[in-house]
Amino acid sequence: MSELCRFHGIIIRMHTSDHPPPHFHVKYSGIDARIRIEDFEEMEPRLPRNILRLVRRWATQHQAELWTAWQDASVMRPPNKIEPLR
Repeated sequence: MSELCRFHGIIIRMHTSDHPPPHFHVKYSGIDARIRIEDFEEMEPRLPRNILRLVRRWATQHQAELWTAWQDASVMRPPNKIEPLR
């Protein structure tokens, strides 16, 4: 699993050759969550609301980069790092 970004104790990762729908993984304080790239919804709600808000704000700023990362990961290329939340 490649780490894309880290901010405010949140770690964003993406697996190479992962299953659809396109998504990224979030780890925060022992919680693992998956967020769809299309609409930034949690696939199984787990994150505290304030953390989900931060993740969505970050993802909104970097949605194009997340799509590129998903495309790279789907062909077993490690995705590029993405800047943290501004």
